[in-house]
Amino acid sequence: MYNNEPLGVCALIKMHQEDYDYEMAKMAVSPSAQGKNIGFLLGQAVLKKAKELGAQNLYLESNTILKPAINLYHKLGFKKIAGRDTSYKRCNIQMALHLDRSYQ
Repeated sequence: MYNNEPLGVCALIKMHQEDYDYEMAKMAVSPSAQGKNIGFLLGQAVLKKAKELGAQNLYLESNTILKPAINLYHKLGFKKIAGRDTSYKRCNIQMALHLDRSYQ
């Protein structure tokens, strides 16, 4: 929030799977705030919250047409993975991140 205006949002969705604790989803930054590092700050806050919740492994799905988002995920430490089933029709990239002590 800045001056009572939301600048960005992101969700952590609990996953009930052996290999991932949460899915990072629905990340968005207001067009008026894009290009100002808000996405990175939001991403760091989400990773910190996930760690506080006891998460060790995060997962996300996206589309490579969203180049700034994909670059942001890489900057946050996510790595491309493959082979998981998805219900998102537009998904053409899956990524994962193992949280280490740096997010405590």
